[in-house]
This record gives sequence, C-alpha cells and structure tokens, in this order.
Amino acid sequence: MKKIFLSLCLFGVISNVSSQELANAPKPFGPLPTQKQIDWQEMEFYAFVHFSLNTFTNKEWGFGDESPELFNPSQLDVRQWARVVKEAGMKGIILVAKHHDGFCLWPSAYTERSVKNSPWENGKGDLVKELAAACKEYDLKLGLYLSPWDRNHPQYGKPEYVTYFRNQLKELLTNYGDVFEMWFDGANGGDGYYGGANETRKINSLTYYNWDETYKLIYSIAPKTLVWGVGPSEARWIGNEEGRAGKTNWSLLRQKDELAGKVHYSEFTSGHEDGEKWVPGEADVSIRPGWFYHSVEDDKVRSLDEMVDIYYESIGRNATLLLNLPVDTRGLVHENDEARLKELVTTIKADFKTELLKGTKVQASNTRGNDSNFGPQNVIDGNKNTYWATDDKVKQATIEFTFKKPTAINRILLQEYIKLGQRVKAFSVEANVNGQWKTIANETTIGYKRILRVDRVLASAIRVNILDAKAGFVISTIEAFNAPTFVKEPQISRDKNGLITIKTEDGNAVYYSLDGKNPSEKSTLYKAPFVYNKAVEIKAISRNSKEKINSAVKSAKYGISKEKWKVISISSGDNKSVERIIDGDANTDWEFGNKDNKLPQSIIVDMGEVRPIKGFTFTPKQIGSNSNLISNYEFYASEDNITWTKQSEGEFSNIKHNPIEQIKNFTEVKARFLRFVATAAVGNGQSVSIAEIGIVE
Repeated sequence: MKKIFLSLCLFGVISNVSSQELANAPKPFGPLPTQKQIDWQEMEFYAFVHFSLNTFTNKEWGFGDESPELFNPSQLDVRQWARVVKEAGMKGIILVAKHHDGFCLWPSAYTERSVKNSPWENGKGDLVKELAAACKEYDLKLGLYLSPWDRNHPQYGKPEYVTYFRNQLKELLTNYGDVFEMWFDGANGGDGYYGGANETRKINSLTYYNWDETYKLIYSIAPKTLVWGVGPSEARWIGNEEGRAGKTNWSLLRQKDELAGKVHYSEFTSGHEDGEKWVPGEADVSIRPGWFYHSVEDDKVRSLDEMVDIYYESIGRNATLLLNLPVDTRGLVHENDEARLKELVTTIKADFKTELLKGTKVQASNTRGNDSNFGPQNVIDGNKNTYWATDDKVKQATIEFTFKKPTAINRILLQEYIKLGQRVKAFSVEANVNGQWKTIANETTIGYKRILRVDRVLASAIRVNILDAKAGFVISTIEAFNAPTFVKEPQISRDKNGLITIKTEDGNAVYYSLDGKNPSEKSTLYKAPFVYNKAVEIKAISRNSKEKINSAVKSAKYGISKEKWKVISISSGDNKSVERIIDGDANTDWEFGNKDNKLPQSIIVDMGEVRPIKGFTFTPKQIGSNSNLISNYEFYASEDNITWTKQSEGEFSNIKHNPIEQIKNFTEVKARFLRFVATAAVGNGQSVSIAEIGIVE
C-alpha cells in the first residue's frame, strides 16, 4: 500500500506526505502526457467506420456532386457495428461523419447535403445520434471524423467556409455527448465540384483553418476531446496507412517545426527523440484494401497473418491501433470482416493467456536510493501505478527474473511509467538457456507499451538490460508469455503464362484446392509449380506437421492468364521493359513520361482475342518509395484497334498514402485492345510508373 500511496502523492492526489518520502520519488523528465492522452493511450484498440455516399457510388473519394438521394442502406444497424467492435476487444468507434465530398451523416442545420435529404428513414434519420446511443449501450467511446476539405461547398477556400466548418464542429461536439477523439484528415484542397465551379482550389492547410482558434473552440465546448491530425494536435498520424509504427517510436514530436512545415510525414513513424511536445502515434489501417466498402474486395480482407503483424507493430510498438471497418451497402459490417476479427481476437487472446513472470524471483542492479518502494518487484505486481525506478544518473541497469523451473517463452511485454516521461533509448533481453546467457532481442524505445515476438526458448531465467536512457528510468510492467505456434499462410503467385507457385516458410507442407473449397491436410499436396491458365480461385494452407497445426486459409483469384497479351504501343518509355506491366508480378514496374515527354502518356495492350470485360485493374509501383504515382487516368476499349470507346476516367483517390491495386468497374463490353492513359500524377510529376494492368471479367 505504501508504494501506491507514494505514487498518489507524487501527482497531488494525496498531500499529507513527508518531505523525505516526496524527495525519494523520481521527478518528471522531458515532455509529459496529459491525463487525457494517457486515457486515450490506454484504450489501445478502437474502430474506424467509413460509411457514406461513397459506399453507394463505389468510390474512395467523392467529387462532391453526388446526390444525397443515393444514400439508402437497406438494413442499417449501428448496434451490429457496436457488437462487432465490442466482441473484438476494441474500446471505441470513430465515425466518419463527413468525408471530403461534404455529405453529412447528421441533419446539419448549415447544409442541405445531409441525411435529411436522403431516402433513409424518410429524411428523418440521424446516424451520429444512433451510433452515440449504440456506443453508450455497449460501453464504447464515440469519436468523430469531420473532413476539413469539402469538395462540394461553394465557399471552400474562402473565409466563409471556415465559419461553416466550425459551425459543424459545434453541432457535433454539443449534440451527441462526449467525443473521445476528433479526427481531422490531412487531405486538404484540390479539385472538386464546389457548388458547380468544377475547379481546383488550393489552400495552405497550416494556416487556412486558423487551427489555434479552431482548437480553442473545440476545447471550450469539449475539454475531454482529444484532437488528432492537422494543427497543434494531441496525437499524430503514424505516417502510413498500413497500421505500423517504427521499431523506434517516441511519443514526442517537434511540433513547432511540424506546424512550420519543416517536418515530413515520414518522420511520424518514429517520432522525435528531441521533440518538445508529447504527441503519441496512432496507427490507422483498413481491414480491406480500401477505406470505403467495395464488393470486389469481399475476398480481399487482410489475412490473419497480416492482422496479427499489424497488432504487434502498432500496439506492440507504443502506438494505438485504429482499425477501419468499411460498412457495406446494407449498413452492416460485412460477415467476412467480422470473421477475420474473430480470428484475430482468438489469436491475440491465446498469445497472452498466461503471464509467466508473476511469482518469479526478481532482482535489479540498481534501485532508486535503495528504496523498496521503487524496487524491481513493482514490475510484476499487476499495478500500473507502481514502478521500478533507478537513481537519476543511472542510465544503464539490469533486472533479472529467475523461474522455479525452466520455462518456455516467446513474448516479452514492457511498459514505462509514462506519467514521468518517456526515457528508455535502448534495451536488450537475454535468456539463460542451459546455464548460458543468450541475447534474444536488441531494441530501442519502450514508451507506453512494447511487445516483442522472439523465438521460443526454454529459459531458467531472463533479464532485461536497459542499455541507454535519457535519465534514470521508471518501468511499470514487464511480462512474459509463451504464445502458441503460429503457422503463417502460404504465398500464392501466378505469372503471365499461368504458372502457379506457392511458397511457405520453415519447410511446412502446403495443401491446396482449385474448386473454391477450403483445403485440409487431405487436399492436394503442393510439390512444384504447375500451369493453370483458366480463371480460378486457389485456396491453400500451410501445415506444421510436427505440431499438427494449420495456417489460416490463403485465397487468390485469377482470371484467364495473360500469355497472349502484348503491349503494342507506348507513347514514351523503354520498349524492352514495358512487358513488366503484364507479367503478373506486382513487384516489377515500368516507367514512362519525363520532362521532355509530358503527361498525358498512353499505352495500348492487345489481349490476343476478343473477350467480355467489366472493368480494369491498375496496380501502382509496390517496391521502393511511393513516387511516380498516377493520380488521374482514362481507360478505353476497342475490338479492332481502330474504333475506341472511353469506358472510365477519373482519379485514383488517396493513392499517395494507400498505393494499392485500383479496381474500376464499368458496364460490360467486348474488347481485344485496351488503352490506358495517365493524365496526371501525384505532386504534378511527369514521370510515372505502372506495376500491373489487368481486367475485371
């Protein structure tokens, strides 16, 4: 009880403490989190919901001219969303209340572009209100996304729009109860409908919205709301849309430099060791390739392997995880997404089922002032408010745990007591195996939480070595686990000629099916690459025969193979390497256009025969930096290479930060020849690249 008492004294909860006891406590170091930020970090895992007009127009970014009458879900059930989220162990839901197209999911008094002019609930509905009630029922916190950019509003780019934006903020923050997080997207300014102007409007996102005043408004209405995104935010984007923080991840940021435009977003992945502000990272990712629902992605839900990796590389790397669930046209979280979430929950629960350090003999090379109140036993007492602390000038120390008998471990969890700051710069973990100390991990930062996946060892003892720190450190928790063996899915690929290759790790056996049924160890055993050039859905599993454990099912769909395809015309670029765009390998790419041959640039592909097509696919460059990306396109089809019809044109929305395969559908036509035109590039570049062109059949 005494050590809890001391912790409460340190933060002013209890004041009648002796000066000697207070003097023994470590002092805060560097930037510190607010209680709001601590509460937010402790949520760890919460949901994003993208559901709006884009769901019904099959877009990622609406242009702003779409009719509100298109919003008409047939079975909308926000309680189903809340149930799925709760069962997945998530602590809240952030709803996209208004995306870039300006459509509002609440009946805003300041615009007609909202649910009040949709058929849903005869225009009497309020989706934000319904979700707020569902969150309350399921004990979830409600967060809201309000896009600063509005591609519909006629006054966007002018001072009048900022007033409109703030008026909508007031509505959202006053009418729906507590909002744990207000989310502002970094996409600001560009082309749009803008009330019929159909033009490009550019703004300075750092100055246009007068963020200081906007934040003051938010805090005056909702002081409990944490603000994320653009401006002097209390949490930061992790710098990618893959849900992955850096192995080094400081909760600190040079925010003054960021607000002056001197920090590139790629730096958000790791934060800044010398940051002057506590701005922890939030890792956002969608459970599917896109953020909004697209039926063609029903079989492209992220694999269990990938979801598990995302968990460990976000929450396990000192970030929170914001996982997007794209609600479908019915108004429901799709059953495929729910099934994957259940698999993830089962896996993570099994990984952390039994903690192994509680009850071990624990000792440390240094304890602050030899005061038992700050001793090493605090890291295994299950109390987040107690901690092991070292003397102020001690930046290296070791804590050791001795088991009663050799114990198998393959997970290590560590937490700093972040109320006193983030301090650890480098640490290692060793295991005593058969009387010999073996290093099993070398890492950098810890922060709120760090989880390590290591090879399983049978250890009689483990020790954590803090190798470098900014100051004497404070560690609140160290835990160890023995997670079940996880068998990774096999990887399936097919080349231009229909040659199918299936790869696995650790010499595991692979079983597969070609009839769409889930395989088992009784299915066909994969022995070598084989040719299958018809349309097919391949399903495969890896099997650890020794432990009799199967992986999750890996699925891959292919149309008729491309062995007859040829590129017959290019407007610029290297003729010799252009075949890379139809080689079936997304890891190869081809580049065309330059300062002398400016966009638009085009290519023509001959499929070798006339066939019905319902759309096309475009895969951007996958290897290396996300440069040379095509942002706008035109797509034509022809049966004879003489008469061409335009089948599709538009933008590859958000491709800069989410460079995934783009799928564009259109009314079925017969074609032999395809012409793809790159009309614009991200950042107004002239040199662009393509990894793969395909068709939807």
